[in-house]
Amino acid sequence: MTSTPTAPARLLPAPRVGGCPFSPPPAYTEAAHEGPVTRAELLDGSSCWLVTGYREVRTVLSDRRFSADARRPEFPFVTPGRREIAAADPSFIRLDDPEHSRLRRMVTGDFLVKRVEALRPEIQQIVDEAIDRMIASGSPADLVTGFALPVPSLVICLLLGVPYEDRELFQALSRVIISTTAEEAEVARAQAELLDYLGGLAARKRRSPGQDILSRLAARDDLSLREIASTGLLLLVAGHETTANMTALSTVLLLRRPEQAARLADPSAVPGAVEELLRHLSIVHTGLPRLALEDVELDGTLVRAGDGVIAMLSTANRDDAVFATPGHLPADELDVDRDARRHVAFGFGVHQCLGQPLARAELQIALATLFRRLPGLRLAVPESELSFRTDAVVFGVESVPVTW
Repeated sequence: MTSTPTAPARLLPAPRVGGCPFSPPPAYTEAAHEGPVTRAELLDGSSCWLVTGYREVRTVLSDRRFSADARRPEFPFVTPGRREIAAADPSFIRLDDPEHSRLRRMVTGDFLVKRVEALRPEIQQIVDEAIDRMIASGSPADLVTGFALPVPSLVICLLLGVPYEDRELFQALSRVIISTTAEEAEVARAQAELLDYLGGLAARKRRSPGQDILSRLAARDDLSLREIASTGLLLLVAGHETTANMTALSTVLLLRRPEQAARLADPSAVPGAVEELLRHLSIVHTGLPRLALEDVELDGTLVRAGDGVIAMLSTANRDDAVFATPGHLPADELDVDRDARRHVAFGFGVHQCLGQPLARAELQIALATLFRRLPGLRLAVPESELSFRTDAVVFGVESVPVTW
């Protein structure tokens, strides 16, 4: 058993340069080839463990000896801005039980599979109307601003009770909040402004409730306006940023592989194709942080109490021992017919993404409808001219000019 490696630590977050833009940063892939647990260094100079193996990542994310409470002094942060977010008003994903489960249970019912399935007609209408507007405006068009971003933004606004006309405000603030390069003070201002906005909205809903999540939370006596705003911030930011980026990136990737895009014409193939895209892209590309509360052995490496750990979802989802197909197609390859259901793109354990049923439904409807209604869809510029978003905790693409 080892606990003090002599090899130099990798600096996190690693740059996403070189190789395929849809693959994990090379430094993470190199670390995974060395072993599932290696040493790393964060920007603040502190050291941590980089966990890249599938089995070990699932252990870190499901074992209660690893804490998600970002208020703990030794908790690891990929960037200083993330510490600022956690110190101010942590959402339930940055808390341990019982606080985590108390707050999470209050919104779990809104994202159950049965509830989301009932929303499919509304989601389909939103998707169709977005495509109608793109067609009416003519090509070329930007797939991000015309389709990928408005669809999940409209859906989460409807569910939360956030006025869609305020989208420019919350989208701009969200970009700062998830940035890995913004200064601490800038992140703090953006979070404070969005929390104030949502707190004010919750206060109005206490006086005049509607049929939405914020209204239901505002009707509770056991929640402060600040707690409601913090939960609302998590759902609002995650509810549109992740799905918007997944939609745009998936489209670019499928345009690269038209034979795989053609599989979306078969409705029975769509759910599996979306799972494979989630696995392959793993857009939460800076990893999930945890803090060891006790000494824990991971693959022969002793992680001591007080050590920070970064669980790298992208490399776990490329683990050949789990995802290579019987025909020996490696996990690095996209195969929409692969059984990818065990992926950890939504995390794992009690903190796994609450909104994953909604994200799945949105992606299934958006991608299948897009390729069905625009069979001639193609990039309007060379792929080399696309600008990818590497300066945020969620990987994405700035714009995708398309024609059809």
